[in-house]
Amino acid sequence: MGEILFKIHKSYRLVVAICDKDVYGRILSEGIKQLDLTGPFFQGDEVDEVELKEKIIDCTKEDATFNIVGEKSIRVAKDLGLIKDEGIIEVEGVPFALVLS
Repeated sequence: MGEILFKIHKSYRLVVAICDKDVYGRILSEGIKQLDLTGPFFQGDEVDEVELKEKIIDCTKEDATFNIVGEKSIRVAKDLGLIKDEGIIEVEGVPFALVLS
């Protein structure tokens, strides 16, 4: 079983939701920042880091937006060069990034 949840929402572009399984189901709040991880948006298929890399690479070939939450998910996206440190914010110590590719 995977440690990361992965889901593609099809719109005028792909909207990709990636969330570490251990933070899914939480509502993170810090000042004016709030991240709701309880609904169906991040509730996707369980993948491991290798599968996640393949899926991200496939999605970057399309017009896609990535919503990435959690340390493992962020690390994979950084390893692929999808995000840089300055594009990451934290809410209650949990890293989050929004990427337009």
